[in-house]
Amino acid sequence: MDTQNTSARLHAQSRNDGENHPSRRTRAHTRSGGVIHDNARHTARFTVIGNHLAQHAELSLLAIGLAVHIQSLPGGALVDIRTLAGRFPEGKTRIAAALRELEAHGYLRRTCERTSSGRVVTRTVSCNQPGRTGAPDEPRPEPRRPARREGEPPRRALPAVPQPAYPAPDLLRAAIEVLVGLRRADPRILLSATEVEHLAPGVAAWLERDLSPSAVHHALTTDLPTEPLRRPAALLAHRLAAQLPPVPPFRAPAAPPPVRHPLQNCDLCDRAFRAADPGRCRGCLTEPPGVHPSG
Repeated sequence: MDTQNTSARLHAQSRNDGENHPSRRTRAHTRSGGVIHDNARHTARFTVIGNHLAQHAELSLLAIGLAVHIQSLPGGALVDIRTLAGRFPEGKTRIAAALRELEAHGYLRRTCERTSSGRVVTRTVSCNQPGRTGAPDEPRPEPRRPARREGEPPRRALPAVPQPAYPAPDLLRAAIEVLVGLRRADPRILLSATEVEHLAPGVAAWLERDLSPSAVHHALTTDLPTEPLRRPAALLAHRLAAQLPPVPPFRAPAAPPPVRHPLQNCDLCDRAFRAADPGRCRGCLTEPPGVHPSG
């Protein structure tokens, strides 16, 4: 995923030879006001980043920075949207859009997989050289999306979707099942794993508003356009946001019904009274000892 050097011997820091050395600044640099590099050689804790990423002509600055951060992490580190949003101030929506940019350009590959226990997890592969194949630790080297042709406009990010108040795993799992089942109602709604991951929180926000999965399915598949759906995921994202039902009104829990104890016979007066256990009735309990209430 990245090239890190954590075991190299420490040497005295030295400046790079050549044009970037501060002692060889040219007059052209000074006159133009351009950047002057004051570089020091890294000997530990560094990551090699290609200029194809650092100077990418189509990626946003957020996507480039996010790719650099992900490539610097050790294998197994969490890079899901929630973890990254907790680490950086940009928020879930912008981070999700940046991840989709990296995926569209081959720097990320994400797939939704179901474990043996039935849990749906997202598997993320970070590529420091898009298009590279044959890596032993990357069993699926082909990008899930085809590379964009030269001159083709960049893929537009999907609209933002509502977020659930409590994104419980069971709720998100039910949301994914709703999205995967949409193509059974309309074959045109064929979603990629990345699109399902983006839309699942929006469906979860509907489900936590007391809507059944079948009701959400009906809302997303009713009155679809008759012409071919060029971006079905964008249409679903728009519906999830524009038609989000209101939060149901708060209903106080109903008071439990009063406990109705069985009839018991008083041990002293033999009168019937209701109690959980046999014993004396209320009248006999209030009488002084030795005094019979009927006598």
